[in-house]
Amino acid sequence: MTEMTDQFDLKIGYLTPKNPVCLAPMAGITDSKFAKQFTDHAGMVILGGYNLDDKTNEAAKREVQRGRSEFATDSPIEFLSSELEAMQDSHNCSVMVNVRAAGIDAYVDAARIAKKFKAGIEINAHCRQPEIMELGAGQSLLEHLETLSEIVQAVKSTGAVVSVKIRANVVDDLEVAEVIEAAGADIIHIDAMGQRGADVNVIKTIRNNTSLFIIGNNSVVDISTAKSLFSRGADMVSVARAVLKEPNIIRFLADQITRYQMDTGWYNSPKHICGGGDLRALAFCCLPVKPCAVHSALKQIGMTAEEFARLKLDFVQGTPLEYGDSTCFGSMTWCCKITKPCFLRDGVLEVVGLSDVEFMQIKKRMSEEILARRKKKY
Repeated sequence: MTEMTDQFDLKIGYLTPKNPVCLAPMAGITDSKFAKQFTDHAGMVILGGYNLDDKTNEAAKREVQRGRSEFATDSPIEFLSSELEAMQDSHNCSVMVNVRAAGIDAYVDAARIAKKFKAGIEINAHCRQPEIMELGAGQSLLEHLETLSEIVQAVKSTGAVVSVKIRANVVDDLEVAEVIEAAGADIIHIDAMGQRGADVNVIKTIRNNTSLFIIGNNSVVDISTAKSLFSRGADMVSVARAVLKEPNIIRFLADQITRYQMDTGWYNSPKHICGGGDLRALAFCCLPVKPCAVHSALKQIGMTAEEFARLKLDFVQGTPLEYGDSTCFGSMTWCCKITKPCFLRDGVLEVVGLSDVEFMQIKKRMSEEILARRKKKY
């Protein structure tokens, strides 16, 4: 993998992933021994799912009896501590633990341990095994958002970095995201389960409506599928069973997305609005003088076409993007994504001495300014 490990500015509380590729938790598989195979290349590894109390461990044992892989232990807190201790030499790879419990106290105890080892904690609202759901854990939490909110609040009170892993298309995904954001979670880890692979619209909807750090998961098997999640707003992607078929996939993805970042300056830049991108893509929109998808996007942020035009023109004042008389609308403020060929834009970039990376970095800051000025939510 390329040695350019400082290309990403990823920070989630005290976690600083070196790149946006993550090893996902897999029950009975992703323990410290397994995860350490990937710490050289992954930006983050998430251990687990671990069971934190007698009830969830007994449930796990019943699952094992019917052929499931699970982590079952009679000393769950000691086991968790030993697993995190084993990850201390993790090659600058951030660590989290995905956990399940039948009561709030166990989550809090686990969070304190995780924070002690400078790891984050991930509340499992994803497992759909009946033995776990019968205890009110796993995916059943999506049906009991008040309980999920209480767990997040209690866990966050320890000062730990908190993630919640959810399964999409079970309940109202946006409602779930808004509840856990309001409760104080830092991360939402979305298994964007759709009828045919990942449902990227789930990622897009949550990106458009929350400030949560998003880990996108489901069917990430190559750089194309990873980019489909990044371009709808994922900050990171996680890889699960694909690593069992191809152990080098995390190394490959990390290398590819690092090279893309080096080439473009914005590794998870959105698709254009007219191509299905999230609201960050307003930075790439043309002057809104014709009927097109930009008007629908502006309604979502409560901004008129005139306000939008003025905001973008004001933003580029004093930057190289104010130039571009020969471009479509007389200024590079209206120019599209660098990966879309345009000889008019590229000619101006050459004249003003602006690189592709610098162009995209300004566009990224522009997108942040636009969304900071939004007046209402979708």
